[in-house]
Amino acid sequence: MLQLQFMPAAELAGQASLGPDGVLGAACFGIEPPASLAALDLPLACVRVAPLFAGATPPVAAVCEVWTTAAPLRRGEHGRLRYRCSEEILFGTLSIPVADAEPVAANMAPAMQRAAERAYAELFAAVEALGFPHLLRVWNHVPDINGRSAGLEHYRLFNIGRQDAFLAFDRQIAGASVPAASALGAQDGSALVVYCMAARRPAAALENPRQISAYDYPRDYGPRAPTFSRANLARIDGQSVLFISGTASIVGHQTQHAGDAAMQARETLRNIEALLQQAARRGAAGLRLEHLHYKVYVRHAHDLPLVRAELERAAGGGARVLYLQADVCRADLLVEIEAVAFPAEPESPC
Repeated sequence: MLQLQFMPAAELAGQASLGPDGVLGAACFGIEPPASLAALDLPLACVRVAPLFAGATPPVAAVCEVWTTAAPLRRGEHGRLRYRCSEEILFGTLSIPVADAEPVAANMAPAMQRAAERAYAELFAAVEALGFPHLLRVWNHVPDINGRSAGLEHYRLFNIGRQDAFLAFDRQIAGASVPAASALGAQDGSALVVYCMAARRPAAALENPRQISAYDYPRDYGPRAPTFSRANLARIDGQSVLFISGTASIVGHQTQHAGDAAMQARETLRNIEALLQQAARRGAAGLRLEHLHYKVYVRHAHDLPLVRAELERAAGGGARVLYLQADVCRADLLVEIEAVAFPAEPESPC
């Protein structure tokens, strides 16, 4: 059974309670991840964003998102993708130095665009060769995501490169086969970090009726639309898993509540509730906000109390949440929230 835990990086490094064979993969968030993590034989995405804790004493330097399973695992590398997989699910991670993609001629694409295309081309080549062609969920951490090169914001350049790779591998850029995804900033400006879940079988993509699908955004948001679905409902080892993409205070295609972190958090949670309703129509009934595992990205650390209060009001104080400080894909967005749920299986009739 697939499970998700959030834990201090030191606990993962010590492997006190997990046992390495049960860990499918992990992502570590911290400005200086502990060196002991490097010794673990795991696909590990190291993302330089700061964890946020209200009143943590002593402060936690790094925290990990850890995916575990009871299924037998094998591990390996395919090009730059490091992975572990069971018979049904693969966790993989790769890092592409942006400097490696710097153009050498005036007519070549900017480095961020080339890095994104290269990352996704290597990802697609690997998951197809390994027999897990269906991307369920992709996490992207884009260096200086709101910065600009060649006259375009880095996030927009990333979207061009990502879509170029989709097209080069004859993958749909809209509709049912598009993965759930998120794209956030990172404080390390040297590498694009991508990690993913992929499967042998496709998932059911879900869209939010309150929002225009990201792949249908108008050109106001860049030459190419983002290539992701709002959520995916997957079936893995006999278990349902709902992956909710990075979700923000957007209705239609427009940002709501500019400058107000609390109201943006509230609007974001309304969007997540709308996705839970869509999931219920596909068989994942009974999910409520308090059932989810959350990663919450806050642009400004001083907004953490406001955002946390909104989430606790909606989901209760016992919600499983990892708060991180990171830039969001639009400069006017102060908060982004993603989530994972493991819907309860319906009881069999007597």
